[in-house]
Amino acid sequence: MTDSNSPELMPHPATAHTRSRNDITLPAFDAADFERASRGLLATHPTGVIDGPFGPAWDITRHAFITQDAPCPDTVHPSLWRQAQLNAIHGLFEVAPGVWQARGYDISNITFIAGADGWVVIDPLTVDVTARACLELANSTLGERPVTAVIYTHSHVDHFGGVHGVTTQTDVDAGNCRVIAPEHFMRETVAENLLAGNAMGRRSSYQFGGLLPAGPRGHVDSGLGKAIPLAIPGLIAPTEDITFTGEQLVVDGVRIEFQLTPETEAPAEMNFFFPDHGWLCMAENCSHTMHNLVPIRGAQARDALAWSKYIGEAIELFGNRTEVMFTSHHWPRWGRDDVHTFLGQQRDLYRWMHDQTLRLANHGLVASEIAEVLTLPPEFVTESHTTGYYGHLVHNVKAIHQRYLSWYDGNPARLHQHPPVEAGRRYVELAGGPDALVDTARRAFAAGDYRWVAELVNHLVFADPANAAARALQAEALEQLGYQSESATFRNAYLTGAQELRHGSPVQRPAGRRGLVRALPIEQLLDTIGARLLADEVGGVRVTIEFSFTDLDEQWVLGLANRAIHYVAGRGADDADARITTTREVLLAIAAGEVEIDAAHAAGDLMVEGDLGALHAIFDHLDVFTSGFAIIEP
Repeated sequence: MTDSNSPELMPHPATAHTRSRNDITLPAFDAADFERASRGLLATHPTGVIDGPFGPAWDITRHAFITQDAPCPDTVHPSLWRQAQLNAIHGLFEVAPGVWQARGYDISNITFIAGADGWVVIDPLTVDVTARACLELANSTLGERPVTAVIYTHSHVDHFGGVHGVTTQTDVDAGNCRVIAPEHFMRETVAENLLAGNAMGRRSSYQFGGLLPAGPRGHVDSGLGKAIPLAIPGLIAPTEDITFTGEQLVVDGVRIEFQLTPETEAPAEMNFFFPDHGWLCMAENCSHTMHNLVPIRGAQARDALAWSKYIGEAIELFGNRTEVMFTSHHWPRWGRDDVHTFLGQQRDLYRWMHDQTLRLANHGLVASEIAEVLTLPPEFVTESHTTGYYGHLVHNVKAIHQRYLSWYDGNPARLHQHPPVEAGRRYVELAGGPDALVDTARRAFAAGDYRWVAELVNHLVFADPANAAARALQAEALEQLGYQSESATFRNAYLTGAQELRHGSPVQRPAGRRGLVRALPIEQLLDTIGARLLADEVGGVRVTIEFSFTDLDEQWVLGLANRAIHYVAGRGADDADARITTTREVLLAIAAGEVEIDAAHAAGDLMVEGDLGALHAIFDHLDVFTSGFAIIEP
């Protein structure tokens, strides 16, 4: 077996083509970004290392090579290196009297507002250990306060997954801590993090580069922040929904005006304003990067037109009253004029991408053609916050095209193409065999045409994943593309693909999102069960089950027919094959495979009237997903 540390399997240096491409002079970006990112620093975490259940969940020292005065390595795009330097600034910062942010201890920011009796926490990060560490930093620096409210700005896990680090379900249930979110938060959280969560989680390892070693030839940044913490996210369901723009609440003595912004950066999202102080929170609708209109991990394609309009609406609603603007990522902006200029540029960026993509589409150009010809104009090229460190123009163009015109480009030749393995075999034959294809690709590599190498050799990798020459050349091409990428997410994807070609995919393990599932209402729990049903195993099966949940005082009817589940809330069923009395927690444990149906029945946790086999007819036929499935090879 080849030594995993052998030179051919280690990251390679930049080629002459890559060094030449990265030898550029940056646009005249605003030098004040470094002052903004450092302004108000009060304290830093004592070690920068935050322990989690699997070892360090966060370790700021991994990226110690990224300092303010360190020259850009030739394996990193200079513009991305600047963003990485900015994202390396970490600590607890005073944004304004009464509002503080901890930044640099998760990919997202956690914001602390001083209420009358305690902390109002905005966006409690991705996992509990990082959120708890930041709360401890705030308490030790500013004086200890209880958490009286949590506000989720939107339905992405890095803005709610650490909630158990700042409060408890017990405190929430007792009314000691309010949890406030935009309407449909729970529905969208389930859709993104659970229904498609396993596939999205695996693809996230490419987007965020979580398995890459940090270093000039590996992970340097994630664009929105440094990295994703290594721990399990949790969830506490909101106790209050914001349902309309203009809605106002007084939260622990602090007055807040809300603006709903659905279908923008997240399907459920909101901005809000503190009218007594002039503070504006723009959630993740604005940040110091061009954002994704669909992330490469996968998600619903976002509405660039609505996104632009909601930023414009925020300017109209709050712009003339705003003294400081902060967001869920990156650093704030101070001063009414600076905030207004920043918001206007962000507004116009998303509108420009939307309108120009559709203009060219209406001339008949397909997504890949538009992505090749559309380039950022000078108004955006000279601003770092409109540069694609997280999103990327070539990807956002395709997202807009997808939203309006679907994945299909209208050419019937691509309406039902062969899948990658079958297409790969045919391309290899067309090329004259594996050796001829590799020879052609090597000539392209020598010429610096790495995009063509990646596309060409990919066919051989899928036709014959054991072909060592193909894997090695594909890895080299992806690596150089990564070194040249201004987008952190593109770099991470390319370098992760190269790493897995050399070392193989991660070990596959059963995947689960138990920390999120615990907070689900019954309807959404049943939706996740339906998405796991092994339909081929239940052909001809028809059952009806009546559930009474004693902890919720709810009654549900769950049915299986025609290889799909259905359910109804709020009534029983005269024709039920089984009537089951239990708790949500027991059903969660059964669905997660933690408790056997018969064991729960024997223990008295599952009381049954009728045929217990009806429950087995559904729950014995649920698929088990695994993490680490192959992406860069079959």
